[in-house]
Amino acid sequence: MSRSDVSDKKVALVTGALGGIGTAICEKLVTNGYHVIATLSQEDPERTKKWCEDNGFDSDNFEFLAVDLSNHETAMAAIKQTIDKYDSIYALINGAGITRDSSFKKMSFAQWQQVIETNLTSLYTIVHPVFVKMLEQKTGRIVNISSINGLRGQYGQTNYSAAKAGIIGFTKALAYEGASSSVTANVVAPGYTYTPMVESVPEHIMDKIKETIPMNRLASANEIAAACMYLISEDAIFVTGETISVNGGQYMS
Repeated sequence: MSRSDVSDKKVALVTGALGGIGTAICEKLVTNGYHVIATLSQEDPERTKKWCEDNGFDSDNFEFLAVDLSNHETAMAAIKQTIDKYDSIYALINGAGITRDSSFKKMSFAQWQQVIETNLTSLYTIVHPVFVKMLEQKTGRIVNISSINGLRGQYGQTNYSAAKAGIIGFTKALAYEGASSSVTANVVAPGYTYTPMVESVPEHIMDKIKETIPMNRLASANEIAAACMYLISEDAIFVTGETISVNGGQYMS
């Protein structure tokens, strides 16, 4: 699709787009008239075609960008080259992330490093070129996906909890820098969310998880996506540096 074909649409970049929450975010963006730049770790036309077919997406609404976030220079250059094709980029929703769970006593440095680099260090690679462009255009919305475990910690996730807590601090500082240019930066911190990956969790374990949630259920991916959509909407123009928790009250319990 050429730039002229999307000139009447707002452009949004979504990382982690093909995951459960990312898919729900993409669906809401397209429904609201956005053209989506969706990142994935490597070129995979068959996977992206199947993803579009499985979710009833018109592939013309998407541009797929393969970026290996572990290769900082190459990935950042690819992101910059892609967004510079458009007059403006309105939103960045950053949801890429991994887990490498282990008690800290047994955690290897590789497990620590992989999660910190993918979930936190990659924010520089992803956000920097987008943020610079948003400052230049004097508008933009950035939403970073953290986690309830970045707020309260979780056994066996010192690496993941540290990275997700870091995302919140990063976003608050970024919000200060973007405010005078009408660029907002906010966080959505999901609790346990029902995604295809969670479907494999044994029922007895899932029941125990639900018992810790006052609403006695997991979030749906659509509920996480709805929070993201609010933060990039005109209704949230005066909201920046904030963290919206979507966890059914679990953080209170």
